[in-house]
Amino acid sequence: MKLTLILSAAVLAVSLQPANAADKLRIATEGAYAPWNFSGPNGTLEGFEIDLADDLCKRMNKECEIVAQNWDGIIPSLTAGKYDAIMAGMSITPKREEVIAFSKPYAAAINSLAVLSDGDLANLPMDGKPLSVDSEAAKPVLEEIAKLVEGRAVGVQGSTTASSFMEQFLKGADTREYKTTEEHNLDLVAGRLDAVVANATVLSAALEKEDMAGVKLAGPLFSGKVFGMIGIGLRKEDTALKADLDKAIEAARADGTIKTLSEKWFKLDVSPQD
Repeated sequence: MKLTLILSAAVLAVSLQPANAADKLRIATEGAYAPWNFSGPNGTLEGFEIDLADDLCKRMNKECEIVAQNWDGIIPSLTAGKYDAIMAGMSITPKREEVIAFSKPYAAAINSLAVLSDGDLANLPMDGKPLSVDSEAAKPVLEEIAKLVEGRAVGVQGSTTASSFMEQFLKGADTREYKTTEEHNLDLVAGRLDAVVANATVLSAALEKEDMAGVKLAGPLFSGKVFGMIGIGLRKEDTALKADLDKAIEAARADGTIKTLSEKWFKLDVSPQD
């Protein structure tokens, strides 16, 4: 009798478990990288990647939870099993691929300089077409910019491709790393920095805010291997999840969803080009 009761209780306990427990997916984002991902007025996560994550989850028939995670701990927390994936404007780089895997890219990374409108760097000519830093045409442009920023304070978010770009191409500058783009933007406005380097879409969104008055984009838009493409970070062993996400991303590219969402949030198409 007791054994029967124990078995019945066990069966009941199993039946009470969510039928789709295996289909749940926990996704981490930074929540401080507008318009890719940010916390809205009511505390709800919003942005391009939040909308795209919702779309991909529907395509995979998975129940998804999106959580905010500080950038500097986002990869260690993934590998520790705190969540299943990262969607946080993260570029696919060889260094990161030593630790984690990535889905197929869902966006291209384009960076820019932001400077004070009345500062010494304000006259750097803008060009709306991205300049690949790997091209021969970029060499004289980068050499000229390197001379202009030599010894000047330039802010970047730490552990990002903007930081790697400064190390490789503008190493004569006084590069200062910050936890978030918002922090280096505040120091730029306050005059503690001469420039910042960050994703151009993030900077463009920031410039729409009143507290960024007196700041402008300057110089070329930068692309190239150092900036990479942006994908979903995954644990290397989660090959089945990678296959599902790759399929969903391909479908979202094919039917124009990624293009539509990028134009909604960025006013331009950042979807990967073949």
